[in-house]
Amino acid sequence: MSEEKKTIVRDLGFGGLMHIPPLKVHHQILRELANSFKLGENRLETGYGSFKVRQKIIGAALGINALGDLFPQKVNYKDLSEDDKQIFRRFQGKTLKNLTDEMMTIGVGNEQDRLMFKRIFILYIQMAFLLPTTINKISHVHLAPIFKMDTITEQNWGAHVLNFIIKGITNYNLKKKKAIDGCLSEIGTEDLDEFLRENNEKSAAQGILDVNLGSDDPSSQGHTDQSSVNKLAESM
Repeated sequence: MSEEKKTIVRDLGFGGLMHIPPLKVHHQILRELANSFKLGENRLETGYGSFKVRQKIIGAALGINALGDLFPQKVNYKDLSEDDKQIFRRFQGKTLKNLTDEMMTIGVGNEQDRLMFKRIFILYIQMAFLLPTTINKISHVHLAPIFKMDTITEQNWGAHVLNFIIKGITNYNLKKKKAIDGCLSEIGTEDLDEFLRENNEKSAAQGILDVNLGSDDPSSQGHTDQSSVNKLAESM
């Protein structure tokens, strides 16, 4: 990523994510964490005690804002202006690979392109790291923030992430879903770390394109195989 784009990322309030090291946690440990999370109290119970997971803790850990207004849970297309409806249609159905390609190739030479890069990055960072899902397509919850670009740095990202984690654990524990949406899902952080740190744009693009984003089978879309994630780091 170019230095100019990195500056834009920092101005958006996500510069802290560049300093998160690659994390390799076994899926069974993640499932154990989900099973130890006490819904209703937002408390993680362990054999050594418990602590409450708060939006401020998430904000401090990830270096993101954890104060201010909440994003809407989803976007109501009918309530959007005509300009926003056009933006909605532009990104509807996009995959993580689509966003990665656009983020690498788009220029930032004028204000219009910079604004579009910001929207693409906001969608990318949610799908790849903050709010990943097991379906590799943009959801309405991912789209909500890009219509708040004027106040994007003031919005409550900590609560946005926490609410999504709680929803993912609720679906896993109560609705018996096999995978867990949110920061406990199967998408690794190596993708994000290497992408933000790599100075060689060509190498970064090639490495990300090498990641297996799932087959054409809808039931497997969004599942990133751990060996493919490791391959990204090695290719760098």
